[in-house]
Amino acid sequence: MREGLRVALTFDAEHPDRRNDGGGARRVLDALARAGVVGTFFLQGRWVQAHPDLAHELADAGHQVGSHSHYHARMHLFHRSGFATDVRAAEAAIRQATGIDPRPWFRLPFGSGARNPQLIEQLAGLGYRHVGWHVEAREWRAHESATSVEERTVAGTLAHGDGVIVLLHTWPDPVARALPRITSRLRDAGASFVRVDELGLGSGLAPVAEPRPAAPLAI
Repeated sequence: MREGLRVALTFDAEHPDRRNDGGGARRVLDALARAGVVGTFFLQGRWVQAHPDLAHELADAGHQVGSHSHYHARMHLFHRSGFATDVRAAEAAIRQATGIDPRPWFRLPFGSGARNPQLIEQLAGLGYRHVGWHVEAREWRAHESATSVEERTVAGTLAHGDGVIVLLHTWPDPVARALPRITSRLRDAGASFVRVDELGLGSGLAPVAEPRPAAPLAI
């Protein structure tokens, strides 16, 4: 068992780009509640508009709320005005549904543009900082199982150590099924689960954690 292992489980809540039954977010919230764990949810604006009650519920449950853009596009493709329009639309949708200002927490879709200083500056100008991740379960891949998601998450978290930010998504089927074992095993290893805003990241708007490694557009 190791001491001082703070783990921030983060979930991108977005419209799925692969088939699912639409109930993934509900199952994730239920699994977190049963485990007594709070996390951080990056909400896509259009997802919030489709599921306002669920967005409100997760905020009421004490989960941290951040923004995941409005249209979930690769944001380096926007012109400056389109970029601002997207960010503000998501902010408005999140505020309306949850009563929470998501600033300064923002996760760029796909991590796209996280290495682009001009884009990061634009984001900061709107009051946001990009939150990357240290561990990615890659549970969105078609062949993944709850077991593979569990193993990748636990191994990556323990390898990184204190202050680790884990990227998960609400919609892939394996996530909710993997969460009980993930949380149990990490607790046994001495982990405590925190929100991103409890990691002591400071008050500036510099990006947090790591951008996704370069990947082809088709993922």
